[in-house]
Amino acid sequence: MSTGQLTGTTARPGAQTPAPAGTAAAGPPRRRRSRTARRAWAFYAFTGPWVLGFLTLTAFPLGYALWLSFTNSDGLSPNTRFVGLDNYKEVFSDAETLHSLARTGVFTALTVPLTIVAGLFLAVLVNQPIRARGLFRTLLYLPAVVPPVGAALTFRMIFDRDSGAANGLLDLFGVNGIAWLADPYARWVLIVLTLWGVGNVMIISLAGLQDIPRELHEAARVDGASFWQSFTRITLPLLSPVIFFQVVTGIIAALQTFAPLLISLDPSPKGLAAVPESNNLFMIHVLDQYLVDSRYGYASALLWVLFLIIVAVTFLVFKLSKGAVFYSVEPERAKTKPRTIGGA
Repeated sequence: MSTGQLTGTTARPGAQTPAPAGTAAAGPPRRRRSRTARRAWAFYAFTGPWVLGFLTLTAFPLGYALWLSFTNSDGLSPNTRFVGLDNYKEVFSDAETLHSLARTGVFTALTVPLTIVAGLFLAVLVNQPIRARGLFRTLLYLPAVVPPVGAALTFRMIFDRDSGAANGLLDLFGVNGIAWLADPYARWVLIVLTLWGVGNVMIISLAGLQDIPRELHEAARVDGASFWQSFTRITLPLLSPVIFFQVVTGIIAALQTFAPLLISLDPSPKGLAAVPESNNLFMIHVLDQYLVDSRYGYASALLWVLFLIIVAVTFLVFKLSKGAVFYSVEPERAKTKPRTIGGA
């Protein structure tokens, strides 16, 4: 007797026997597994180059520099010796290192506020409803597109003591040529060179200004508020996240100022000694330790100290920004469940 007869059913010719209970069909899970595998391979194919570049160009150099900071390596001699924390102790006892760090702090304190204020001022100007507004925005942003090396070379030619355009203009008024690339004027030339790229700050501030609802300013004008009152009580509070971002990134960039100093040297002497004392910032002191003194271990320790200073300053800025930065949606409140009417 067949199984169909025992169960009281008749098996139709060509019908598939149902799978036993508790077992899944082999087709759909296999397709799902193949789809998941393809997605995984696509993920690794796209992220693999970045991961490889990060490991070889970021993680390994950082680890190697950290190891060098604990040695007396000169980059050439195989007799590298482990010296522990001696390099870090020397950082805080070396007068030249402390002076260069102080000059970098002064440079940062001058350039960051000037850059933010100048960029915001230009953004407010080009945000007005005037003719050829797009042309003015383009012209003001163009200097930021120029590579830093090209901008520094241009400034070097402009402020050259013998054939520069700046002294040529002063000659028209009977003023003798000034050595702009030497002390005490070299610091101000560097500050002007830093402000040359203020177009980046202007674009970011302009984007923040255009994100502010116009209804707020219109309501303020109806209430009789002046432009300054509207700017200080509406624009600045709503623009505070953008300004905070510019402060953090500006401080990080200013503490690492490097390329403009090398290219804006006084061409009369040779070597790194040509850097004017007022512009002998921390990164130039690091380069001097690398290339002139061949103290790779000590220079690596200097870079790691600078990294820790940047982390500490950034953390301090984040702490001080509490209560000064206005967000339209608070991050803590955005995560909570909104209440309905009646507190339900």
